[in-house]
Amino acid sequence: MKKYLTGAAAAAAVAALTLTGCSDPTAGTGAGGGGGQAVEWPDATADLAGTTLTIWAAQNSNTVPEAVTAAFEEATGAKVEIVTIPDPYEQGIQTKVATGDKPDLAFWQPTASMLTALNAPTNLQPLDGAPWLDSYSPEVKDITGTLDDTRYAALITSPAVQGVYYNKEVFAEHGITETPKSWDEFVELGRTLKGEGETPFFEMAGDQWATQWWVQVQLADAAADGLWDRVNTGEEKFTDPTILGAIETYKSLVDEGLFNDDIKTATLEDQADALLTGDAAMAVQVNSFFGQLQAKADTAELDEAIGFFPISPSGNVATVIPDQSNALVAFKTGDATREAAARQLLSFWLGDGYADFVADRQTVSLQPDVPTPDGVPQALKDVHASLADSVGSMQSLAVANPDLYIYLADMIQGTTTPDEVAQQTQDQFAQLARAQGVEGF
Repeated sequence: MKKYLTGAAAAAAVAALTLTGCSDPTAGTGAGGGGGQAVEWPDATADLAGTTLTIWAAQNSNTVPEAVTAAFEEATGAKVEIVTIPDPYEQGIQTKVATGDKPDLAFWQPTASMLTALNAPTNLQPLDGAPWLDSYSPEVKDITGTLDDTRYAALITSPAVQGVYYNKEVFAEHGITETPKSWDEFVELGRTLKGEGETPFFEMAGDQWATQWWVQVQLADAAADGLWDRVNTGEEKFTDPTILGAIETYKSLVDEGLFNDDIKTATLEDQADALLTGDAAMAVQVNSFFGQLQAKADTAELDEAIGFFPISPSGNVATVIPDQSNALVAFKTGDATREAAARQLLSFWLGDGYADFVADRQTVSLQPDVPTPDGVPQALKDVHASLADSVGSMQSLAVANPDLYIYLADMIQGTTTPDEVAQQTQDQFAQLARAQGVEGF
């Protein structure tokens, strides 16, 4: 799961990457260098004997490319090495790239803010005009992966979505036949279940990172109305009523006792166990949570027990948050042959090799001409379907991503107040924005 650089470390990493643009001799040159030059896309199975490519991956994404890269090696004669970068993955990548250490490709969160964090115009190959772009479904083609109207990331799996996973059997036991149609209905359902002896919601503040989803889904309507544009210019702050109010609401639900008793220490694994067994009715989570469920139950069991619905203040609008396991970026290495080979691998992955890739990963297809495998759980299909009407998350739309989840976890531990969470987040956001040279900070 995505973790973010904290405070000065984040600002320093961003500043270092920005400075590389002053001295990188490959910027704007070569086959993948941009600079107004047309980028050539080799045939997906062209001979690459003697060429070695390196892919950097996180601990939770390092098995994703194994089958497709093996097929690419067989088809082209290339060699592909998958290198696992230890967590915190994003911090490790930024540190390496800032010192000039680059792979040919890497898994990377394809949002504008994280592409900015890598100084994409200097360090990444532009992917505009790729032969696989028109193969995407309309709802995902332009949802992410671009910065300043240039594409730098190739989406390979369905972007993560913030929403509610629920236990169908618990709902059935309590006569619940329809899922909530608004935030107020969602909260009232939680209160009803609490009154009938159930644990309505499960949170994992011991692992911290999911705490932010409870705040962000409350901001879906505001996000659609330009919230993050206003935050990006300093017109609105985390300390103003919209975001602060969402933090206060989250705290009030915790204080009301609508969550698990072990909320302060619970982990992702605890959350998955509780939802599968029906010890808790609902959890606000993202796609990586379902991966935890899949490690514990097969598709038939999951289809029987687990459902999904998006939630927002006024309806069922999902909040999309692409993570590093969803996309790849190709680096400018200064070696035109390897840069072209990296583009060729992307063309193979999303072309000749895509049907086998989604079958191997049992994941939702992003391409209408490639069917989603039969074994993909219905909940994941529902998550993907929610993308059509989704809005962007803080990670997708803000120019910088402060450590909101850490501050919220501290609030749950009782060491900070909602006002302090909002102020800490705003202070860090401003610091990160200044490091990136954003006007107004």
